[in-house]
Amino acid sequence: MAFTRATGKHRRPSRLTRTTAQVAGVAALTTTGVIGGLAAPAFAADDAAVEQTGLTKAIAIGDSLAEQIDAQAAAQQQAADEAAAKKKAEAEAEKKAEEDRRKAAAKAKAEREAKERAARAAERKRLNAFVIPVTGSYVSTAYKASSGLWSSGSHTGIDFHAASGTSVHAVGAGTVVEAGWGGAYGNNIVIRMNDGTYTQYGHLSSIGVSVGRTVTPGQQIGLSGATGNVTGPHLHFEARTSPEYGSDIDPVAYLRSHGVNV
Repeated sequence: MAFTRATGKHRRPSRLTRTTAQVAGVAALTTTGVIGGLAAPAFAADDAAVEQTGLTKAIAIGDSLAEQIDAQAAAQQQAADEAAAKKKAEAEAEKKAEEDRRKAAAKAKAEREAKERAARAAERKRLNAFVIPVTGSYVSTAYKASSGLWSSGSHTGIDFHAASGTSVHAVGAGTVVEAGWGGAYGNNIVIRMNDGTYTQYGHLSSIGVSVGRTVTPGQQIGLSGATGNVTGPHLHFEARTSPEYGSDIDPVAYLRSHGVNV
C-alpha cells in the first residue's frame, strides 16, 4: 500500500530524523574535542531521550545544549585567535625593539667615529701648527744684521726680546738633536722639525729637554738667558736646512711661511 501526503501539507520531521542529524553533529563536535565537561552531564541527563531504532542507538541533543556547544566552540576559537594575535604582536614588538637597538648602536658608533676623526684632525692640525718661540715678544735684531759681534760678520738668526728666565717654546713639532753647550751660542737646543728643517734656540739660562725627545708646538723647552757670546739676555733663534752652522735661512720668512706673524 502506498502512502501519500496531501498537497501543500508538510509534516514536522520525525523524531528519528531529528535525532539522526543531531547525532552527526555530536560526532563531529566530539572529534574536535569541543564536547567535554559541558556535554557529558547533559548526555547522562538525557538518557530518557535515547531511542531504539532497531538498527543502532541514537542520542538526541536538545536545542539549548547545541547552542551551548556552539558558544563553547566560538569562545575557544576566540581565545585561540586572541592568543595568536598577542603572540604576533609580541613578536613584532620584539622585532621593532631589536631594530631600534640596532639603529641606536649604529648611530652611537657613527657619532663616536666622527668624534674620533675630529679629534685626530684637530691633533694633526695642532702638530702641524707653528708658534712664536717667545710669546708676546718681538724681533730685536734682524737676520743678516752686520756687526763685529758675530764671527761671520752678520747675524745668522734673529733675536727675540726676552728677559732672563722667560719661557722658550718649540716653534713646531720635531725631535731634539742637540741640547747642551754650543760655544758662542751658550746653552742651546737644536730641533729637527717634522718637515725636515731645523730650528735653533741659543743663549738659554736653562735647558728643559734632552736629545731624542719629541716636542710639540708651543711646548716649553727651556728658559731664556745670557749664556755664550752676548751683550744681554735674549733668545737667539735660527732656522736651518741642516743641524750644522752655516746652513741658516731667513727665520722670519720661515716662520711666516708656517703661519706665524712675526
